[in-house]
Amino acid sequence: MDLRKLKKLIELVEESGIAELEITEGEEKVRISKSGSVVQSYAVLQPAMQSAMVAAPQYPPAPVPEIGAAVPTAEPAKAPDGHVIKSPMVGTFYRSSSPGANAFVDVGQTVKVGDTLCIIEAMKLLNEIESDKSGVIKAILSENGQPVEYGEPLFIIQ
Repeated sequence: MDLRKLKKLIELVEESGIAELEITEGEEKVRISKSGSVVQSYAVLQPAMQSAMVAAPQYPPAPVPEIGAAVPTAEPAKAPDGHVIKSPMVGTFYRSSSPGANAFVDVGQTVKVGDTLCIIEAMKLLNEIESDKSGVIKAILSENGQPVEYGEPLFIIQ
């Protein structure tokens, strides 16, 4: 598609009240969508053209901040103090054995090696996660019923 034609379409979307415009011309497809005050456009290739491409997949471009706008920066994550208990598997994190039961451990509670800290449900199997260190629970880093990844920190013991 001609670059001048594409620029004109973007200008029309910016000036009009429409939120999205999609145009197909031959095997080329262009979608222009307005989200808030930013107009995003990207081309979608038909299957015949996709097989001819060897490059990395194309994703819609990320919105570009306005000139002079403050760009948020991520602060470096502070390393937790103490021994970190990590998830040994992917699954769902549960603090208790059943929905109405008390949690296995709470912040400030003293635990010994082998005490059950939580359950991770993976493929309909309930796996008890035990403490590998004695100490006091300083933090519980996952929410009840939320998915966890392999190696994700769950508890901090001091």
